[in-house]
Amino acid sequence: MEGSAVLTGINSLSAFIQGGGVFMIIIFIVWGAGLAISVERFIKLKSKDTDGPSFMNELQRYVLSNDIQGAIRVCSGSVAALPKVLKSGLKRANDSVSQIQNAIDATALEVIPKVEKRLNYLQMFANISTLFGLLGTIQGLIEAFAAVSAADPQQKAEILALGISKAMNTTFLGLLAAISIMMLHTFLSSKSEKIINEIDEYSVKLIDLLGTKQEK
Repeated sequence: MEGSAVLTGINSLSAFIQGGGVFMIIIFIVWGAGLAISVERFIKLKSKDTDGPSFMNELQRYVLSNDIQGAIRVCSGSVAALPKVLKSGLKRANDSVSQIQNAIDATALEVIPKVEKRLNYLQMFANISTLFGLLGTIQGLIEAFAAVSAADPQQKAEILALGISKAMNTTFLGLLAAISIMMLHTFLSSKSEKIINEIDEYSVKLIDLLGTKQEK
């Protein structure tokens, strides 16, 4: 029974794709590219993310106890974006506040583009999926009405039904691909923004902490 159900599902999917024409293949390719980028970005952002408040509290304890090297070792033990940025500031802990800030800003300018990398492609793929779905719809309707005008009266209903089926299949798949990619884009963008906001927030806090220690 299970094998029969799987076979039926495969046959239905095959008929669905064939019914939509060439644009269905294009939409599937775009959808696959969007999903591949989403998986790659999720893995990368997961490695770049860290618990900002907990990490900063640990770093603050080292700095307040004058163990800058210990704080640097804590940053070196992580591949996340925030520790990398803060590490550059800690290495200049004995310099002026402006030099500390310049070091942090330079590293942030290197790290942030890597956090945002390829996310804009997801929005583009979502738009492309929608547009190819629309193209398939228009093509299906054009073919349907062109065939109907030249067909025998007995065949008109069948030809029109096939054309409309082709139009609806591409519309459905195009919208399904676009919606899923847009949802992934929103999720990954929020994760990226969280990392960047923590870099901005805790960079300022570290600069203030190191500057306060220099004044004492």
